[in-house]
Amino acid sequence: MIIAYDPTHYRDNTTIEEMVDQVARLGYEYIELSPREDFCPFYKYPKVDKAKIASLKKRLRDTGLKISSLLPLYYWAGPDEEQRQAAVRNWKRAIEIAVELDVDLMNSEFSGSKYHARVSEEKFIKSMDELLPIFEREGIKLNLQAHPLDFIETNREAINMIRALDKDWIKLVYSTAHTFYYDDGIGDIEKMFDEAGDLLAHVLFADTFNHKAAFGLRYIVNPPDAEITIHQHLNIGEGEVNFPAIFKKLKEMKFDGIATNAVFAYPDKPEWSSELTLKAMKEGLGLR
Repeated sequence: MIIAYDPTHYRDNTTIEEMVDQVARLGYEYIELSPREDFCPFYKYPKVDKAKIASLKKRLRDTGLKISSLLPLYYWAGPDEEQRQAAVRNWKRAIEIAVELDVDLMNSEFSGSKYHARVSEEKFIKSMDELLPIFEREGIKLNLQAHPLDFIETNREAINMIRALDKDWIKLVYSTAHTFYYDDGIGDIEKMFDEAGDLLAHVLFADTFNHKAAFGLRYIVNPPDAEITIHQHLNIGEGEVNFPAIFKKLKEMKFDGIATNAVFAYPDKPEWSSELTLKAMKEGLGLR
């Protein structure tokens, strides 16, 4: 099993080389390289050249760290066609970057809109028609996750779409912070993991509160019909996710994929946050 760190806490206040140093000091061996403005920004064209890639690779060698996966986010399923085409261009460049980094795994979201779900699915398939041959040619695997507000929000729909793509190198990401969206707020971990089976290759660890509790009034939004979603990425134990059930099920499944610390809530005290969550992850997964 790979234990990785999503360095979002260090996204805005460090260079990418400094970020690598910080993650090494936290005691990780792997970085899940998530979006940042000086590399692969959210929803924009990558801002990196060969010199920057070489600098990053050198810093990784110097610290002994490795990249578990590159995580780009682009609107490849957005309902706007021009936006979708731009996202595909961004994806092509991101795949080139992964190859130059000697990274053979990328993970991402479906990145459409729940309010245009049918069109978003059509756009996603259109984008995949263009990109699947490139992934295969370059030997890059892909892990995908459902996400709040996306055209795919539930675990079951994500599994169905991955099966529809029918590629043995496309697998599932389960984000514990999205648990209460994944199955309409019930939180039936065992059922969701059983449905995923051998597609489950990547788990993102962070806690959250059940936004649908208190008769749907846990969070009151005005106006009531505002098109928003809400969740948190807290330290394990600070929310309401059933982590004992998650850890128990992962052990039963003999999970041997990527387990990522995906807590984003504490950029003011990342060392403290990492220590708490990494300890909880290792204890729960039965690792030293």
